Amino acid sequence: MHPPAICVVGSLNMDLVIYTPRLPVPGETISGGPFATYPGGKGANQAVAAARLGAQVAMIGRVGQDAFGAAMQAAVAEAGVNVAYIDALSDVATGVALIAVETSGQNTIIIAPGANDRLTPADIDAAADAITAANLLVLQLETPLPAVQRAAAIARSAGKTVILNPAPAQPLSSDLLELVDYLIPNEYEATILLGGGTTEDKHPIEQAEALQVATGVSSVVLTLGAQGATLVGSATAPDAVCAHQVKAIDATAAGDAFVAAFAVALSEGRSPPEALRWGNAAGALTTTRLGAQPALPSRAEIERLMEG
Repeated sequence: MHPPAICVVGSLNMDLVIYTPRLPVPGETISGGPFATYPGGKGANQAVAAARLGAQVAMIGRVGQDAFGAAMQAAVAEAGVNVAYIDALSDVATGVALIAVETSGQNTIIIAPGANDRLTPADIDAAADAITAANLLVLQLETPLPAVQRAAAIARSAGKTVILNPAPAQPLSSDLLELVDYLIPNEYEATILLGGGTTEDKHPIEQAEALQVATGVSSVVLTLGAQGATLVGSATAPDAVCAHQVKAIDATAAGDAFVAAFAVALSEGRSPPEALRWGNAAGALTTTRLGAQPALPSRAEIERLMEG
C-alpha cells in the first residue's frame, strides 16, 4: 500500500531561540540562557512532522535567496518532503521567528514573515497539481489568507479533505470556513474565532461545540495543552483525551506535531477519534525536546507512547 499523500501550504521560518529562566514582563530586560537556531515555521513543521510519520508530503511555500532560505529548504528536503513547490525569492528575506522559551516549556513567539507574505493565489494555481495529487490538504495562517483560501478551494473542488490550523489567531470569513473539513485551534485561537467571548465556564467539549456552531465547520478539534484535546464532529460522537504525563521542556512545535499526526492518521483511514489520539501523543512527545523540527517524533515513538 502506498503511503498517504499530504500537501501542506504554509510558512517556512528560521527560529531564533533563547532559553530563559522566565519570560520578561513588558519593558523588562533579563539575562537569558543558551541561544540556538532551528528550522521552523508552522507549515514546514507540519510538513516535516507528517513526512517523519511516513506520509508522502509536498509543501507549497516561499523563502528568500539567503542563508536561512537555503537552510530551510535543505532541512525540509532532508526530512523527505517534496520541495519542488518552495520557491526562493531574490528581493525579500526568509521568514524568521524570535522565540523565548522558559524552563516550564512555555514560550512567546514573534514572527517576521518575510517571504511567507509573498505567497499569492497565482502561486497556488501554479502548484495546484500538488494539491490535487494529495489525499489531504493542511493549512495554517502564517501565509496570506487569499492564498490559503485559494488552496482550500482547489482541494474542495477536487474532493480532498481540508484541515485548517487557525494560527496565528485571527477572525476568518465564512467563505474560507465553508471550505474546511477539520478545524484545529487551541483555546486562545478558539476564543478569537468566537469573537473574543470567554468560554472558561464551559467544558472543553462544550467549547468545541460552540465553535462548531459559530464557524459551520463539520468537525472541530480543540487542543488544550496539558489538558489534552477534544473532538466534536457531525459524523462522530464527541470525544476527549487526557494529556500524556511527560516532562515538558519546550512547547514550540507541539501544536504542529498534533496537526500533522492527526492528518496522517486520518489520511491512513483511521477514525477521527483514533486520529485525535495520534495527535495527542505526537504533541506530548514534542514538548520533551528542544527546538521545533528537531523535536518532532517518529512513528515508532508515537506508537510506543500510545501502547504504554
